[in-house]
This record gives sequence, structure tokens and C-alpha cells, in this order.
Amino acid sequence: MVTILMNYSKKLIELRNKYNLTQQDIANILNIDRVTYNHYENEYDTIPLKHLNTLSNYYHLSIDYLLGLSNNKENNIKTKDIDNHIFGQRLKEFRKKNKLTQEKLAQILNTVHPVICNYEKGKYLITTSFLYTICKKYHISADYLLGKID
Repeated sequence: MVTILMNYSKKLIELRNKYNLTQQDIANILNIDRVTYNHYENEYDTIPLKHLNTLSNYYHLSIDYLLGLSNNKENNIKTKDIDNHIFGQRLKEFRKKNKLTQEKLAQILNTVHPVICNYEKGKYLITTSFLYTICKKYHISADYLLGKID
């Protein structure tokens, strides 16, 4: 398995400090244990998209900004929720536009074809590391793919 360094920890720490919050405060917002949040903040574990989305909404910042995909702090979201079906449609459109088969995208992400198929059907929310890899490699917005912006 390939480890992806997303470098979001610096932003999470800066934001927490800017708002004078403790790790326990953020853990409470996310409804998780403080140690779990500490692992996300230090990138020992990858923060799940549902938690990134909660923080994006809490801080009024884009997921692109939190992941370091953009320096733009503006959050022009149309919805606070992530819709798996919209994501699936946009992933499929992105894949076809870039002339990628499901097999090829799976290979790029070091996963298997059925995973991509299930993402496109809206059955599962994509992992943070897979989303980051796609957005970084193809210069596409995570917020767009997730249906948070048009």
C-alpha cells in the first residue's frame, strides 16, 4: 500500500489555534475521541471525508483549502452535505473526460475495479486519500467532485 502525504495537518493545527480550540474541542465537534483527532492532526491516520466536511463547514472553508489543494480560503459552497450520487456522476464524467477506464483509474489509485464502480454508483463515499490523489494529479476540485460547488 502506498502512503499518501496530504499535508493537511499544518492547516488543522493553525485553524485550531486561530480559534483558540483544543484537540478535545475539535474531537467533540467531530464526535470522536481526542486521541483519534490527534492521530488525524498528526497524519498518523487519514482523516475521513465526513470529518473533513464537518471541519470545512465549521470553519467556513473549502475542503480544497483544508487538503492544501488550493490557497483560496473562500467557501462558495452550495451545500454543506456530500452527496454520494452527485460524486459518483461527477467521478464518472471526470473519468470519461480524461479517457480513463474504471480499470485504469483503479490502477492509478492502487485499488480494484469494483471499488471505482461502487463509487460511481454512489454506494460508498470515496476515501480521503483516493480523492486527494485524483484532485492533485488531475488538478480538479474536491469540492466540485463531492458536489459541494458547481
